[in-house]
Amino acid sequence: MSMNTVALELVPPNVEGGHEKAAEELHKLRQFSAEFGIDERIDHVMIPSMIAEDSDRPLEMKPKLDVVDYWSIIRAELPAMRGLCTQVTSFSDETSLRGRLTDLTGAGMDGVIFVGVPRTMADGDGAGIPPTDALSKFDDIVTNRGVILIPTRAEEQGRFSFKCDKGATFAMTQLLYSDAVVGFLQEFARASDHRPEVLLSFGFVPKLESKVGLIDWLIQDPGNEAVAREQDFVKRLAACEPEARRPQLVDLYKRVIDGVADLGFPLSVHFEAPYGLARPAFETFAEMLGYWSPARGTD
Repeated sequence: MSMNTVALELVPPNVEGGHEKAAEELHKLRQFSAEFGIDERIDHVMIPSMIAEDSDRPLEMKPKLDVVDYWSIIRAELPAMRGLCTQVTSFSDETSLRGRLTDLTGAGMDGVIFVGVPRTMADGDGAGIPPTDALSKFDDIVTNRGVILIPTRAEEQGRFSFKCDKGATFAMTQLLYSDAVVGFLQEFARASDHRPEVLLSFGFVPKLESKVGLIDWLIQDPGNEAVAREQDFVKRLAACEPEARRPQLVDLYKRVIDGVADLGFPLSVHFEAPYGLARPAFETFAEMLGYWSPARGTD
């Protein structure tokens, strides 16, 4: 069964001061979502399982609260909220990963997105379980089994088809800063009978991006011209005033929705504010949902 949801990403806070930071973010979630009238539309939070990656990450990676611990805080504050999360599989053996997934589903997670090695490593690296194997090995534990979809990545059509063959029930895209996903899903629909649910990911771009470059780092793929164009778009957005930035992000949302709505894929939306929850991000997300929301269909 499709989730047909709006999911908001909440990154686990640092262990140090974690409970206070969690309370602060949840207060912002309640305040801003109510202010812009979308408090009844956000059905899920998506909590990423954070691991150390490249040493050149623009913001230092400090030890984070565990997903299960953070989820317990969220459920205590927002008991009606539902949960999704990512889980890195490539560094865990089958026994430990089975235990971890049992803990996640036992804690009330509706779905788990299986993630592999950091991009500095090759597919198949890591002594644990590849995400594609996890899809079939743990279908008795996790009903909604997700994967990452990067429409600008080379050979992604074959990679995504293989993940679907192995049992993926949904996919969460990388942050979308172009409408490349439209052409990708059009081609996939022509070539495959698989129609997994797709969580279309849209990220807010604040002015701070011009100084820090976190989004640029998150979407990078050296030598990939399609990604370079997305990076240029992000740079232009960050240089804009909010009144000029929001219409461009909303226009991108409209183009993506219009391009994929009739392809037969169940659709959900995933929103992310990479620098933390802020009022302008919610204003943007609300305008997007005013155009189309999974809960209501197209107006």
